Amino acid sequence: MDGSAAELEAAERVVMRWDSAGAGGDEPMLFDGAGDRAEADRFLRAVDDLRRLAPPSPAAVGSPRRLSSSSGSSAAAAGGSGALQVAMARLEDEFRHVLSSRALDLEIEALADLSSLSLTSDRSNSASSADLPAPDEDDSVSSSVGRRSSSAYRSLRSIREIDLLPDDAVADLRAIASRMAAAGYGRECAQVYASVRKPAVDASLRRLGVERLSIGDVQRLEWDALEAKIRRWIRAARAAVRGVFASERRLCFHIFHDLPISSTTISAAAAPATHDTPFAEAVKGAALQLFGFAEAISIGRRSPEKLFKIIDLHDALSDLLPDVSDIFAASKAAESIYVQAVEIRSRLADAVRGILSEFENAVLRDPPKTAVPGGTIHPLTRYVMNYSSLICDYKVTLSELIISRPSASARLAAEGNELAPSLADLELPELENQLPLASHIVWIIVVLEHNLESKAALYKDPALSHLFMMNNVHYIVHKVKDSPDLWGMIGDDYLKRLTGKFTMAATNYQRTSWLKILNCLRDEGLHVSGGFSSGISKSALRERFKSFNAAFEDAHRVQSGWCVPDNQLREELRISIAEKLLPAYRSFLGRFRHHIENGKHPELYIKYSVEDLEIAVGDFFEGVPPTPHNRRRSHG
Repeated sequence: MDGSAAELEAAERVVMRWDSAGAGGDEPMLFDGAGDRAEADRFLRAVDDLRRLAPPSPAAVGSPRRLSSSSGSSAAAAGGSGALQVAMARLEDEFRHVLSSRALDLEIEALADLSSLSLTSDRSNSASSADLPAPDEDDSVSSSVGRRSSSAYRSLRSIREIDLLPDDAVADLRAIASRMAAAGYGRECAQVYASVRKPAVDASLRRLGVERLSIGDVQRLEWDALEAKIRRWIRAARAAVRGVFASERRLCFHIFHDLPISSTTISAAAAPATHDTPFAEAVKGAALQLFGFAEAISIGRRSPEKLFKIIDLHDALSDLLPDVSDIFAASKAAESIYVQAVEIRSRLADAVRGILSEFENAVLRDPPKTAVPGGTIHPLTRYVMNYSSLICDYKVTLSELIISRPSASARLAAEGNELAPSLADLELPELENQLPLASHIVWIIVVLEHNLESKAALYKDPALSHLFMMNNVHYIVHKVKDSPDLWGMIGDDYLKRLTGKFTMAATNYQRTSWLKILNCLRDEGLHVSGGFSSGISKSALRERFKSFNAAFEDAHRVQSGWCVPDNQLREELRISIAEKLLPAYRSFLGRFRHHIENGKHPELYIKYSVEDLEIAVGDFFEGVPPTPHNRRRSHG
């Protein structure tokens, strides 16, 4: 027997002692992570010798478990090729055992801390040494186990890789995988990897709170529940991508990098496997499930209340995409995950644009139904202005996504809208150097004003109609002034236009409401000429006092129930009324009171002192019926 035959026979004896075909489940393992490693080293050297001295024929390559089990007896497998198949079956079992038994418990709590990272993580600085994978010590098992490379697999600052197995276990897995790949069983090794790691990845995502929901499940959720799930998804997605997937990618890289894992039985037409294939098979289902939630949101029903959470989702996904690219895009087997994430972000951007358009149309279509009591601020005004302020809070993203001004069709087409006939009168102010987003905000306010005018027409009292417009435009102006971002968006010129509209509404209210009352305090119609008269018609004067009293009492009764919710505006309006009313009444009273007091029952005509009126004006615009006052009579 020559030296080669002796070496081959010795190698076969080592391998056949570990023939696992038909062995029980509690058989000893070579790579058990403890005890003497000499036998494992001896077995690997025997496999190397078998492969060197008795390379397998193409017909013999296949599943090592199937081929070994079907050999019938150890004698039938005693040839070099048969012994190699037995060795592959044993290594397959060892690979599965190490991968399953040596896995470290993934600290999900540590991964969840990734959610505290800023949405705009610093990608300009290089990663610190703590962020890079540390190289292994020299491999004691096999020289074929390379050091963990920090250059071949880049690690971003935002990625936080966690060891999924101890270093010595990773070295064992690499040693096993390299033997199986060299013998043509790389694909079988990869399949074992995927079968063990896929459930582990799925379990990690479940612990992060990622639910298995279909698109239909997501779209049937009530918005409050969905909003909460979006918040949880953003936290979970950061941890899943930057922790779970990144760590899995690194583990797979250290085990399979540069190994020929395609089996020789793969047909020429089949897609070739690469060292990324095990990683793709392990995480693809979990990744599709993770991003499937965002996809369901992106194609769901569009309604205004969803805008800001969808922007949050878009921004979170945008922030993750560089990491998704780093983890998935470089892999032919996994790049479809990156492509899907990019497409979902694009659909989320479309959803944002569509929702903004739907919001504009909703403001336009909100019908005039019942007038709000007392001419107070309409709920639509509060909703639209608070919404517009939130739009400005998201202006960085929205300025990137909103790239066109409101179209003519969007502005003027309102099919089925009862306000449509008057829409042609609306104009979108052309402001210099205005961002498209800013033009949309201005258009929203223009449409709101138009809608408010139709709601003002519901009031039968013209004065209350003007008060309603005054209240609402005042609210719009102050919401703009209270938000520097909103003010900056609409600009000074349009703000001046709004302020002018407010001033006009306030002036129209006072003119409509008080002109008739103040006219009662004019001299016209009180003088008579000729005869022995003093020149004043007492009957006309008595009627004038009665008319004033009735008009003021009616205004007091009615307008105390009207509402000006802004404290400062309410007080300014009362002062403005008093400044017109009190001097006019004081002058009229001074000129004509003695004509009444010299007659019968003067208290029937001079019912109020100037101080009484001043007190009564303080009741106006409280939104509640007036309370009686102890009025001081001017006649004594």
